[in-house]
Amino acid sequence: MTGAVPKVTTVVFDCVDLDVMQSFWGGLLDMSETSREDDWLDLEPLAGGPVLAFQLVPEGKEIKNRIHLDLDVPDIHAAGERARGLGATPAGEPMGNPERPFQVWHDPEGNEFCFCTSS
Repeated sequence: MTGAVPKVTTVVFDCVDLDVMQSFWGGLLDMSETSREDDWLDLEPLAGGPVLAFQLVPEGKEIKNRIHLDLDVPDIHAAGERARGLGATPAGEPMGNPERPFQVWHDPEGNEFCFCTSS
């Protein structure tokens, strides 16, 4: 059924501070803001994919994400230091295959994401 298969158009993060999320994720991914309302912020679409958006909510994050972004980088240590400079904190040490490690990080509001190496 051609019309029945959905397409992911937006990945939305709940947040309590749109400016903090724009500064962190826009800076980390080198993406510009494309639209903003009082309770919503869109960044540019991910490379060939969905828009990364942030929705203002009254409550802060309390438990582990059920979904997160895996970000492919050539060097997880260099990417981690850049993320730390933007306000991220590591959730632990690098793990996995030493030839292709990954590391879990928290954005400034505590949302998990991973830096991964593909080679």
